Amino acid sequence: MTPDTMAPPPAAILRFDRLVKAYEPGKPVLDGITLDITRPGIVAIIGPSGTGKSTLIRCVNRLTDPTGGRILLEGEDITTVRGSNLRRVRRRIGMVFQEYNLVERLSVIENVLSGRLGYMPFFKVLLRRYSDEDIARAFELLEAVGLDPAFANRRASQLSGGQRQRVGIARAIMQNPSLVLADEPTSSLDPRTSVEIMELMVEIGRKRDIPILINMHDVGLARRYADRIIGMDRGKVVFDGPPEDITADHLNRIYGGEGWQ
Repeated sequence: MTPDTMAPPPAAILRFDRLVKAYEPGKPVLDGITLDITRPGIVAIIGPSGTGKSTLIRCVNRLTDPTGGRILLEGEDITTVRGSNLRRVRRRIGMVFQEYNLVERLSVIENVLSGRLGYMPFFKVLLRRYSDEDIARAFELLEAVGLDPAFANRRASQLSGGQRQRVGIARAIMQNPSLVLADEPTSSLDPRTSVEIMELMVEIGRKRDIPILINMHDVGLARRYADRIIGMDRGKVVFDGPPEDITADHLNRIYGGEGWQ
């Protein structure tokens, strides 16, 4: 294939264009981040605490407002959207939280169904009046994340950590998202459950053709399950590539010397 006939590179599903976030003037937590997420798969963001990993993810779903630069989701600049447009954008971004972020007093199935709230008129939200189609899909997703239908009517407060995170993943997929963000999804779990949750996220992402951007501390899990690793240090990207390319030197630069290993 000649250069003139080569296929164009895939369009970015998510693009960070010189993104800056500073909580204090002159002290950027994110310092000109430029990245493209172009295809489905697991992208793991690693780095020490305070380096901007969580801030990067929170800027995408606009839990934090960027100071400068742009974020484009499927070509749309979402950096400054407000009101109903922000609600529309958030429908396209599933979120899996470190501490699950479930409504403890509600049932498992209601927590999963809450992934549809962004699509519903206000009066139906107040009454929690879901369609039969949404209810059927919620039960399908419970099965997809490995939970028996018998769990559907249990309160979220009765679940283990791993079960709660499965509910959180089902809720995120219930949104029909273009992208899933996960903020330290395994840090509150034991090692065996962490592996199960990572395997589930890989399976979900591949089956549903969704890119999943995960902020994580566990380098071993990142190397084992990610298709791409982004290493951050002091608000900048210092590594971006496949897991097999990351070396001890890269990790020492990311984490600041050899003592962390």
